[in-house]
Amino acid sequence: MKMREGFMVVLVGLAILLYPWICRANNGSRGGDASEATRVVVDQSGNGDFWRIQDAINAVPSGNARQVIISIKPGTYREKIVVPENKPFITLSGTKSSNTIITWSDSGGIFDSPTVSILASDFIGRDLTIQNTFGVGERAVALRVAGDQVAFYRCQFLSYQDTLLDDAGRHYYWNCYIEGGTDFICGDAASLFEKCHVHSISQENGAITAQHRQSGTDDTGYVFLGCKITGVNGSFLGRPWGEYSRVVFAHSYLSSAILPQGWEDWDDQKKHSNVYYGEYKCFGPGANRSERVDWSRSLSDSEAAPFLAKASIGGQGWLRRKRTP
Repeated sequence: MKMREGFMVVLVGLAILLYPWICRANNGSRGGDASEATRVVVDQSGNGDFWRIQDAINAVPSGNARQVIISIKPGTYREKIVVPENKPFITLSGTKSSNTIITWSDSGGIFDSPTVSILASDFIGRDLTIQNTFGVGERAVALRVAGDQVAFYRCQFLSYQDTLLDDAGRHYYWNCYIEGGTDFICGDAASLFEKCHVHSISQENGAITAQHRQSGTDDTGYVFLGCKITGVNGSFLGRPWGEYSRVVFAHSYLSSAILPQGWEDWDDQKKHSNVYYGEYKCFGPGANRSERVDWSRSLSDSEAAPFLAKASIGGQGWLRRKRTP
């Protein structure tokens, strides 16, 4: 097994390193084209190129400049995974989220506990479950995303506190399921969550988001567009980790689990004048704004317009048709 995987590391590395010269010889292009990607298979049964996901990632050369699709066969993969900053253009592709599961149990440091850490740019994840099974009591991140131009499709992220550390960069989440209890979508990225299901398992007064924007001139923030927001008990839509925290819910269903006041100030009233917490044409029992805190906003059409398209994350440039599965 070790000899086979060692051979595959060399083979994958050679294929990627030789690709630019092959393209030049054929007047081709380089960089992120899935139609001319290197494809490798991870399979715990031994019928793939690698047994472990991290081994397949390690086989990608530093400074990679083309699409590498790592196809993960069904199974429960018990490993902590890092996609390092110097390995862009990697795709982790499962079969479906219900049977392709990456799991670990860790807690403590927000940067040390993640089951999966994406530090590279131009990453795609699809049809995966990523979970941290530590439970209640400490920070236990399932996924940290700190690369730029990162997208996830049909994935599940499961933990309790700080489930999704949406840390930095521009990110897109489509048709994903995100579950947690305390500040379980947090960080300072510029992210669009479209058609996602966000579910709070907090038993009392948990916050769904803790966005970390630090300046009124920063272009970061979270937009939930056409999403479904549910929970088992009373939850806030968010509270301000950063002084200028920014979160918008638009055209989304808000269940009765959303507390009438909607937002919480993290015991710091000075943030009332700085945060940007907006709602636009949401519906459901939790969307009634009659008892909302007066420092949140009911957005007008013109105020909401910048948040209602992929342009809010510059996505018209990097969410190209060929990148969408």
